[in-house]
Amino acid sequence: MDKNVFLKPDQDVHSLAELLRHRHEYNASDGVGDGDDVPVEVGRLAISSRPRQPSIASWNRTGEEGGYVSMADMKRFGDAHSFREADEDDGVVQPVSALHFRETRVKNREPRQVYGKRSRGHEVPGSQNKRLAVTYNQPLTFRFGPEENEEARRLADEEYVTFYQNRTFRERKPSDNKVLGNFINEEFLIPLLEEMKDKGLESQEMVGGGSQPRNMKPARRRGDGASVTSETHTEQGSSVQNHETIPIETQERFRLKLEIDIVSLMLFVAALATRMYKLEEPRSIVFDELHYGKYVSLYMKRTFFFDSHPPLGKQLIGALAYLAEFDGQFKFDRIGSSYAESVPLFALRLVPAVCGSIVIPIAYHLMLELGVTQWTAALAGFLLLCDNALLTQSRFILMESMLLMFALFGLLCVLKFRHYHNRPYCLQWWGWLSLGTAVKYVGFFSCCLGLALIGQDYWRLLGNKHMKNFSMFCHLLARAMVMLTVSASIYLGIFYIHLTILSQAGPHDSVMTSAFQASLEGGLASITRGQPLEVAHGSQVTLRHTHGRTCWIHSHTHVYPLRYTDNRGSSHQQQVTCYSFKDVNNWWIVKRVDRNDLVVSHPVDAIRHGDVIQLVHGMTSRALNSHDVAAPVSPQNQEVSCYIDYNVSMPSQNLWRVDIVNREQVGDVWHTIESLVRFIHVNSSQALKFSGRQLPDWGFNQHEVVTDRIVSQDDTVWNVEEHRYTKTEDQKDRERELVNAEMIPLRATSLSFWEKFIELQYKMLFANQENVQNHMYSSEPLEWPFMARGIAYWVSPNSNAQVHLLGNLVVWLSGSASLLIYSTLLVFYLMRRRRRCYDLPPEVWQNFTLVGEVLLAGYLFHYIPYFFVERTLFLHHYLPAFTFKVLLTAALVEHLHYVIRSILGWPVVALVYIVAVLMWLIVVLLVFRRFSVLSYGTTPLSSNDILRLRWLESWDFIVHRQ
Repeated sequence: MDKNVFLKPDQDVHSLAELLRHRHEYNASDGVGDGDDVPVEVGRLAISSRPRQPSIASWNRTGEEGGYVSMADMKRFGDAHSFREADEDDGVVQPVSALHFRETRVKNREPRQVYGKRSRGHEVPGSQNKRLAVTYNQPLTFRFGPEENEEARRLADEEYVTFYQNRTFRERKPSDNKVLGNFINEEFLIPLLEEMKDKGLESQEMVGGGSQPRNMKPARRRGDGASVTSETHTEQGSSVQNHETIPIETQERFRLKLEIDIVSLMLFVAALATRMYKLEEPRSIVFDELHYGKYVSLYMKRTFFFDSHPPLGKQLIGALAYLAEFDGQFKFDRIGSSYAESVPLFALRLVPAVCGSIVIPIAYHLMLELGVTQWTAALAGFLLLCDNALLTQSRFILMESMLLMFALFGLLCVLKFRHYHNRPYCLQWWGWLSLGTAVKYVGFFSCCLGLALIGQDYWRLLGNKHMKNFSMFCHLLARAMVMLTVSASIYLGIFYIHLTILSQAGPHDSVMTSAFQASLEGGLASITRGQPLEVAHGSQVTLRHTHGRTCWIHSHTHVYPLRYTDNRGSSHQQQVTCYSFKDVNNWWIVKRVDRNDLVVSHPVDAIRHGDVIQLVHGMTSRALNSHDVAAPVSPQNQEVSCYIDYNVSMPSQNLWRVDIVNREQVGDVWHTIESLVRFIHVNSSQALKFSGRQLPDWGFNQHEVVTDRIVSQDDTVWNVEEHRYTKTEDQKDRERELVNAEMIPLRATSLSFWEKFIELQYKMLFANQENVQNHMYSSEPLEWPFMARGIAYWVSPNSNAQVHLLGNLVVWLSGSASLLIYSTLLVFYLMRRRRRCYDLPPEVWQNFTLVGEVLLAGYLFHYIPYFFVERTLFLHHYLPAFTFKVLLTAALVEHLHYVIRSILGWPVVALVYIVAVLMWLIVVLLVFRRFSVLSYGTTPLSSNDILRLRWLESWDFIVHRQ
């Protein structure tokens, strides 16, 4: 006689699985689960579990799972949606191995047996020469509470929702059978229970495994310590079942649940200890602390600086420096300089150290989300913990540890979000997706990986035929809205803080446009604050290249050579260049064509859009000119010069039409700084252009200026930066005005946040910062996987103690080997599956491919792009890709152990494999300890010590001469 068993809401859900495991013994001889109905209640959910006759299907000699069933039988089967067409020619379909859930509004649905083809040469006792069942149907039935859930009102006449799970089992031997309890506990029941609790379903008394749903009534709930009494129920055979009453507690709707993972905590503590050890040593500028420390000091002084990377990492360090009362007066002048006592070095290095420590437990939880065991996740954390390169990069004022922390945390959030894809629009769904997209901007390649995973998740969702088009659109809209709005808001917020703090002019002003510079306090703003707004006849101006490289149109008395090195001839006119520095030869005078004077008249004769003018060089009084002569370095373009009258048959062509590009914003009058203009050569209709190429020595290596037929391009845009009105006709007096730069006060220039933000983004993406070429410690991407070169970060002036960026060679080489082994296995499995040979169970194959989708793809996303980067690269650029490689190594260790133990069935070899892995880990730990002296830089080393550390000939250490 069976009894209803009720579990308390706070009781561990694993007890339910244990109960089912004991009640459902899987019998290998006949494939029938024997056991009676066991109604179980957990909190607000009642589940009735009833064993079913499994389906019969074929199993060939290759060990292929699934078998085939006829199309006619499939149509009669109650759960046909879980099958896919396998071969149109023979009209058969194949069961799908992956999990499939389906909501059906039915009262009673009994799954029917489906019989497949006869097996070939293998008999199974008790199955009439048909193979053992491979598809097991397990219905779980529940009812919504009508008094609380609106969904219940949609379900007319107390209809029920049934989730059917089709599960493929693989039979090898009786001792290796997969019992139903393991499957329900690990892959189906726990996620379903969590989902039902979030929906707030009513408790139900369910008797008879769902065979008589009309007689099921809601359980009466009382206060804490009350009991629930089940009514008697008469089954179809008039057998009366008694029901045991067990007290249950009322479930709280909101709870605060705190869980501590001891392994994760131990990894974090160990990582923090290794990174905080003697954090202030060496007390000297180490490698790129020269740059990032300088940026932090400029933050303290609110002085503008330009960096091609987003400012979040520098802001985090700057915030702690501000709390430590750092005044920013220390000059980060060169690598190796000692820090002053006033510099709070511990605070400056604390943020990277903590972020580097957090990377380890995040990687641990990331592996758990990928479905590996806790031991494997701990192995991944241990390998990252014992890498010397990550340790070194986390101990100094550098950005990589923060980038890794945000990138891995964002990826972890994306994976957690994917686990909630069956629960649309729940709180966890929104939370994980928001976090996953909001922090990814720190690493663009990580962002691409996260977007690819989210897109893949949505692509799979499109295959759900039971989801309506409107629901699909809502999923797409929700993903796009979160990715765009949340990420954009955080990104804009970071730059708003950045531009608000940096309000003072600084050393990097010249990288920005004139308008941007004029909006800063001091610097160009102090020079241009009083200058006239409207450019007029007689205006003295400097013309700055607006986009790209900072330079001004410049001329001097030197002329183009008569012939170039390729024997082309020139006009032999006065050179016109684009000069990157402030100079008196950058000044030009705007002149009307029909006027002979150069003095500003009253009222002012303002220049407007479309006016034709001449530009007269202030120091030489020669007009800007262009002829049909090839430019010196860009022969496809036309030469620009200042016209010299040689009394030859080459008349001047010195007329230019003013084309104001942004006249819709500033109007038709040519304004200082604000107006972006193009100068169109009247005779050739070509635009004055900065070509970007440098002239040879005869041009003093200044940049070339030409005219181009393509008018609409960024390199043809110029603006007036400095401006004054000419007061006298005398040449000598004008020269004195140009040198003294006396201004007429009018009004200051200001830019909105959006104008500054857009310009800064453009400069960060396209501006060419100074890049040191042929650095002695630079390396190529092909050298990174084998750690062929390191980087000397710092060396003591008194001894051979030094900081050198080198990883754990054993971990790096093992990771490179793991990439090759995993890729080979992936190709092998895919080829076998193409031949319909399924060597791995469905859940193992799913985990194996998930590792590839996340870790292998993450490695390629962070590694391949560097082959197309035209800049000096260093070993530390490889660290994000290396992190994914280490995680892949840990996952491969577990997979190989599974193959040896479960697929090949070699227990002795599996034991030897475990011993080999333990020995490998010991070697990893010893190598980490051996090279830690190069990570900390606190141990004086002799020349022999340095030589003993040089395991590869390509490693270049610094050794002082004795």
